[in-house]
Amino acid sequence: FVLFWRLMVAVHVAHAQNQANNWYFGYHAGLSFASGNPVALTDGAINTREGCSTISNAAGNILFYSDGVQVWNKNHVQMQNGFGLLGDPSSTQSSIIVPKPGSARYYYLFTVPAWMPDNGLCYSLVDMNLAGGLGGIAENEKNILLQAAVAEKVTAVRHSNNTDIWVITHERDNDVFDAFLITSSGIN
Repeated sequence: FVLFWRLMVAVHVAHAQNQANNWYFGYHAGLSFASGNPVALTDGAINTREGCSTISNAAGNILFYSDGVQVWNKNHVQMQNGFGLLGDPSSTQSSIIVPKPGSARYYYLFTVPAWMPDNGLCYSLVDMNLAGGLGGIAENEKNILLQAAVAEKVTAVRHSNNTDIWVITHERDNDVFDAFLITSSGIN
């Protein structure tokens, strides 16, 4: 019985990752799924018709969100150095947030442009220890180009090792997909 109980607790903890509990999107809109049912949020600072991303911590508490150009912290205030990113709120998926494997401190914010600009797939490193725990974008890791001339798409999927993460985008005007492996050592 004790072994069974420990196994059940371990399975519950392993699946109780709540990083997607909160969504901010549109015109100051949002949803919280923390209670199991969607609850409207009206306190967001975001103002976009298309792409956006949001991340919460493992307990389900909002950390930050972005339209691909700006980043707002949990208090809905522009994050330290959270401006001038090379995404575009008119891009269908302007940004995606990926936690650095093995770290509760660092997050990668990947951005893609709208169709015409040549900014490409870029990343910025968010350090949650900056600004008294509200987070900020590291000065020396902002708008780092990974792949030029990409489409308005970016996604992330967990690696089969259940630790690392693949970030995938599509090049513009051809049939090439680019995949970047995110590990505890960084971006490969």
